[in-house]
Amino acid sequence: MKIGVIMGSTSDLEVMQAAFDTLTEFGVEFEKRVISAHRAPHLLCQWAESAADRGIGAIIAGAGGAAHLAGVTAAYTTLPVIGVPIYSKSFGGMDALLATVQMPSGIPVATVAVNGAKNAAILAIEILALQDADLRQKLKEFRQKQTSKIENTVI
Repeated sequence: MKIGVIMGSTSDLEVMQAAFDTLTEFGVEFEKRVISAHRAPHLLCQWAESAADRGIGAIIAGAGGAAHLAGVTAAYTTLPVIGVPIYSKSFGGMDALLATVQMPSGIPVATVAVNGAKNAAILAIEILALQDADLRQKLKEFRQKQTSKIENTVI
């Protein structure tokens, strides 16, 4: 299984890099695309409807502004979709956060913090780890490293 990572425009790449880095760190294969829910809805529909057939087990969708990418994607697939609201100068990411989190009943989108691409990747990995013992072990080790950093911090 792999993760699909999509973003609304190339300006989202800088934020979404944290997801790519995290997936790479865990050895999880991923597919990445720029697909706008507004400028290319037909491409998004095709991509989302065929995602499971390409071996994708979860989707991360990062977008700013009106941020309909995660919601529209969720409408075209039964795979879990995780939305990453992207910060914008206009509203500080609040517009993207509200657009991503306010989904109608029956079309869920898990939503992480504004610019929370790393957490989106970890959540996607947790989803895949439900059926992958090696990934579960990597997650345990990751959490243990986090705990060790805190336990060994001296101020």
